[in-house]
Amino acid sequence: MNCDSHIHIYDRAFLTQGDAAAFQENADVDAYRKVQAKIGTGRVVIVTPRVYGTDNAVTVDAIRQLGIDNARGVAVLNPDVTDGELAALHQGGIRGIRFTLYTAKNAAVGFEMVEPLAHRVAELGWHVQLHWTAEQIVEHQAMLERMPATMVFDHRARLPLEAGEHHAAFDIVRRLADAGRAWVKLSGPYLDSAVGLKHRYADVTPMARAWVQAAPERLVWGSDWPHVTETEKPDDAFLLDLLAEWTEDDATSEHILVTNPAVLYGFAL
Repeated sequence: MNCDSHIHIYDRAFLTQGDAAAFQENADVDAYRKVQAKIGTGRVVIVTPRVYGTDNAVTVDAIRQLGIDNARGVAVLNPDVTDGELAALHQGGIRGIRFTLYTAKNAAVGFEMVEPLAHRVAELGWHVQLHWTAEQIVEHQAMLERMPATMVFDHRARLPLEAGEHHAAFDIVRRLADAGRAWVKLSGPYLDSAVGLKHRYADVTPMARAWVQAAPERLVWGSDWPHVTETEKPDDAFLLDLLAEWTEDDATSEHILVTNPAVLYGFAL
């Protein structure tokens, strides 16, 4: 069963903190079910969006609605989370925590929180999802090498397209992946593309293919629905088609869509 490994759910019923101006309309569970029907995915990983800060109730509720057999979540936490809260989140389908630190504007947490929380969630078998810039990956290489938990690098590790696989961050992440300690999400091509949707994010293709060649068994794909950064929203079926262009191989695409996410998120194979 194909898995969309990176989406966000927005529901006003859970909007109790954070920046209400960043709330996305028409992005609840019912709306996402229509996306699933369109692109043919049956599994999903929901990442708590920044509008909710460290309140993960919206994500846990979405997992409940979609069914824990085929839905998982990635939470945003700070170090004062209790063991009881972690246990409840695990019961609710959470399998990782995210650190969105690529820009201070969107950061609900800090670099100083990464290792302490990584040690705690590693005991649960969770991963640490990192939305960092390539420069931050290089700067914090020593931390990454010490990391006790599995790491998942968001959005192709945000490698600058002009450097691509020649950037030092590529080698760092690749070594971690080769050691079985890291994964990379093939998602959000619009975040780094200069040519945009009109040109099918073509400038991202070489970098995506470099990851496919380097670590096909350590990649997952995500739509990044509902594409909150984009004024012109891409069609999700088109984004899935891009994966086929990047892999140029049905067997590799199936691995990225089915086998890899089952291993990473604990779905039945």
